[in-house]
Amino acid sequence: MLPAFDIAAASVMGREHARAGRNNQDALCVRSRGDVLAAVVTDGCGSAAHSEVGAQLGARCVADVALAVLERGISLEAPEFLETVRAEVLGFLSSLTSQLGSSLVGEHLLFTVVGAVVTPSRTLVFSAGDGLWALNGEVHALGPFPHNAPPYLAYGLLSEGAVPLERQALVPTEEVVALMLGTDGAVDLGKLTEARVAETEEPVGPLSQYWSNERYFQNPDALRRRLTLLGRESVRADFTARRLVRTPGLLADDTTLIVLRRRMERV
Repeated sequence: MLPAFDIAAASVMGREHARAGRNNQDALCVRSRGDVLAAVVTDGCGSAAHSEVGAQLGARCVADVALAVLERGISLEAPEFLETVRAEVLGFLSSLTSQLGSSLVGEHLLFTVVGAVVTPSRTLVFSAGDGLWALNGEVHALGPFPHNAPPYLAYGLLSEGAVPLERQALVPTEEVVALMLGTDGAVDLGKLTEARVAETEEPVGPLSQYWSNERYFQNPDALRRRLTLLGRESVRADFTARRLVRTPGLLADDTTLIVLRRRMERV
């Protein structure tokens, strides 16, 4: 049987996208079939017109395809596992462009990927582009890339073999205590440890809180609320100066997290 994991997941819009009237261009997906779990976060290209579309489609497609490839008997250890997932995701995206036009790639389908597949025996972490992953307290940032231009999976539609899904870790599942997947907004979040939350003056704190604090797993909305608080603008009255003082939210970029933590025995 797959060891039981508690899951916390949330995605919030960053202040720069809110200021520009853009949508949240991040997405997440958690899927399970039997004793296998797939979790994926994606981040759409910020300069593309509608990349939130690709991020939403991509998160779901990568997770579903990974589970389907496993069901066909290709193991996580096999060198062809990630290449098969990549090829089938690109096949899906290609079917969209064949019906709706090649401009769909640049306008809608550019997104980064950070994902994981958890089976009873092995856990695989993989990526394409920037973001963050953390395993048992050890945090790994992916990127940044030159000119803030990460490689997007859909570049494979334009150049064969471009942008593979890269293996970041393959470990026995019994060794997994906590696993975090995040978009590049999570990288920025990790740098805010000593910053103060405008509304409460409390420190933001380290990323480790998101897998160590019980409240994020007891309340399914607690993580979203926390990220929303960090990203929200604060407005207070300065009665001495007779004016309103606005403090911008701390999360400049869209921020998305999926956190898996081995379920503790509760007495």
